[in-house]
Amino acid sequence: MNKYLKIALYGFLTWLVPFAISFLVFPLRVSNRAFFETIMAVVVAAVATIFAALYLRRVNTGWLRASIVIGVAWFLINLVLDLFLFLPPSPMQMALPDYMMDIGLTYLIFPIVSIGQGYLLERKAK
Repeated sequence: MNKYLKIALYGFLTWLVPFAISFLVFPLRVSNRAFFETIMAVVVAAVATIFAALYLRRVNTGWLRASIVIGVAWFLINLVLDLFLFLPPSPMQMALPDYMMDIGLTYLIFPIVSIGQGYLLERKAK
């Protein structure tokens, strides 16, 4: 599979899995907001770890560079897909600053996790 297609596909899946799980646990958002936010952060961290590992295992050299690329790409893919849902005139309208404070910054987990993995792989290879 073309690496750009794989980055895009994995990026979409990193968005889809937490989105689907958020629907399953959505009642908690009202009854126990802190627990909902914790669950979602754990899900995003798990998805970031799994998909970064899946992608990087097929990389033979340049792990740090590849991890930066996927981390930034997946961060942007998740933001763009969310913005279609959360910014006006979408069904779940939120102002951009509110969206970034509530959801958007959570996606920084993608570059943090992937770059950490890439750094360790690069360092181990030396």
